[in-house]
Amino acid sequence: MTPPEHRVEDALSGQGQRMTPNNHKKSQSVSIRKRILSLPTLLSFGVAAAFVFLLANQFDLDWSETLSNIRSMNPWLYLLALLLYYLSFVFRGMRWRLLALNAVDTDEERERVPSVLQCSQVIIIGWFVNSVVWLRLGDAYRALAFSEDAKNTFSWSLGTVLAERVLDMATVAVVLFLSVLVLIATSDLAVPQFIIVMAFVVAFGVLTIILIILSMRLYGSKVTRFLPSRLEGPYKRFQQGTLGSFKSQLPYMLILGLAGWLLEMARLYFVVQALGLDIGLALIPVVALGHAILSTVPTPGGTGAVEPGMTGLLLLSLDRSNAASVAIVDRSITYVSVIVIGGLIFLLRHVMRMRSSSKETSVAT
Repeated sequence: MTPPEHRVEDALSGQGQRMTPNNHKKSQSVSIRKRILSLPTLLSFGVAAAFVFLLANQFDLDWSETLSNIRSMNPWLYLLALLLYYLSFVFRGMRWRLLALNAVDTDEERERVPSVLQCSQVIIIGWFVNSVVWLRLGDAYRALAFSEDAKNTFSWSLGTVLAERVLDMATVAVVLFLSVLVLIATSDLAVPQFIIVMAFVVAFGVLTIILIILSMRLYGSKVTRFLPSRLEGPYKRFQQGTLGSFKSQLPYMLILGLAGWLLEMARLYFVVQALGLDIGLALIPVVALGHAILSTVPTPGGTGAVEPGMTGLLLLSLDRSNAASVAIVDRSITYVSVIVIGGLIFLLRHVMRMRSSSKETSVAT
């Protein structure tokens, strides 16, 4: 039996080899699947629902008016918002694939990088995992799934995920900062101080991560001297996945990321239109990006933070019932639909992998 002190190192290192169909990799997948389907995960939905209910009561909502607004919404505009939301995953998939292609060295590795469709599906699965478990394990799961598909190491794959997050944070920081300035300059709304603070916090976070990456580039080789020998290889692969992702086509990847976020804003715009409301274009990006930032709270899908936070931002332009209507309908797309659609993709992926594994076993015997 593997000593307890080595289990974490084994998970990071993949035994220093590229991911291949072995017992170690299967045990990682099974462990994550168990966490997703576990009783604590199911109980977390009840806890999150209770938390949302308590916060909703603080807004003293007129639920009859809120539900009446939702029942009278335009279904076609709602479907358009849903379509635009899932179209954003295609642009995210394109960007992630480019990051991965940058981070490999050989033609053989390039050929193994998953397609745009596969990358998009893995991202959706990652968001599904984030929506049903605590502590945002979705990023770790999709790094593992991507390493399996690309037949590469988990540490390398995790590096590409970090690179993607850096691009996302940079884009969000710039767009949010500009949106707040436009909102202040073009509207008579009393912009709460916490929005401005949020923009500066995001900008500070981006600068911090950029400094960490620059330090990794400058001093990464020196860091390996202080690591245990079994972690030296995984760290180098993680560094390759992170730093190598930015080797080329950075402007194109930034454009793809911006396109994804513009589609997120378009989703919210058409949700508002579907409900027959108007909040002003300047507020749309602030609310949409505020939603994205609050969703990083380590509850399932950011539940308990996104709903009141989003409603609070919408109160700048809407009354309580209308603001709650927008928040509920929007969350039916960004939370409920992700659980349904992401869950189906997650299930289909594992059914197909089980069949493939069974075929390999039968051929081997």
